Amino acid sequence: MKKIISVAIMLALTAGLLVGCGTTTGTSGKSKVTIGIGQFAEHGSLDNCKNGFLEGLKQEGYVEGENLEVKFENAQADGAIAGQIANNFVANKVDLICAIATPMAQSAFGAAKNTDIPVIFTAVTDPVLAELAKADGTPNGNVTGTSDKLPVERQLEMIRAILPEAKTIGIMYSTSEVNSVSAIEEYKAAAPAYGFEIVESGISTTADIPLAADNLLEKVDCINNLTDNTVVSSLPLILDKAAEKNIPVFGSEVEQVKIGCLATVGLDYYDLGIQTGKMAAQVLKGEKKASEINFEVIEEASFYGNTKVAENLGITLPEDLVKGAKEMFQTISE
Repeated sequence: MKKIISVAIMLALTAGLLVGCGTTTGTSGKSKVTIGIGQFAEHGSLDNCKNGFLEGLKQEGYVEGENLEVKFENAQADGAIAGQIANNFVANKVDLICAIATPMAQSAFGAAKNTDIPVIFTAVTDPVLAELAKADGTPNGNVTGTSDKLPVERQLEMIRAILPEAKTIGIMYSTSEVNSVSAIEEYKAAAPAYGFEIVESGISTTADIPLAADNLLEKVDCINNLTDNTVVSSLPLILDKAAEKNIPVFGSEVEQVKIGCLATVGLDYYDLGIQTGKMAAQVLKGEKKASEINFEVIEEASFYGNTKVAENLGITLPEDLVKGAKEMFQTISE
């Protein structure tokens, strides 16, 4: 009888080992983890962040539908909804929250602050100003992630090369987004060195954008678009109004150039997402806590141009920029 019991125990242990082989386990020893992905707004760059994030997790062994369950919610650029999404993730006791864009990251951090749920953010321009990190880059709690800090001086240098006679750059931004407030100040400080004046236009909601765009286009030689989530969600409207006045609009990342901005020296948000996914995997594997990982800034920024937009505006893009481009587009996507 003892022999039969011993054999049964050995078989059970062997089965347990076999189940464990090849399976990535989370910090709690789970064979399957659940994450909540909260995205603040619906537009191309943030969509790329989400897709890149899942790819980064996949590269580290976390595959959706196998050992990873994903709960995804979009706040549609509404701060109140972002808060509700974050609270629901916490109530459902997910293993980790991925927060895409600054308002979503702030909501997730606030909701999870008194829990054990780590928050990994991405597409946050200034984590320090957003109070997600300290001035030395260390986390302000169980939170870390990646910054999409804009290459401001390289962008201004590019605009000067394309528009040698331009004097004024218009920038529209949401006054409630700290990432945009930070970027505006950086542009205003750097612009004089390139012979530019920044004309800013603050808006509160998407309903403010049509009138703000009309007013701004009367005062500037071109518009430079930030990664402001509220403004980006209405970028097609801004592009249409600018095209009517033959005023170029510069983007801050590749997706904006695809849909009609003239050019950018910007980031690849898919790569940013991959970088973030790999950070999240460290936390899920228990290799490090989020509170032990400083936020990271993606280093690579490349030139992207749209020759169709340039043709419509009667602008010739400088040959050296075109030759060094990571990608050039010949059409305007919907």
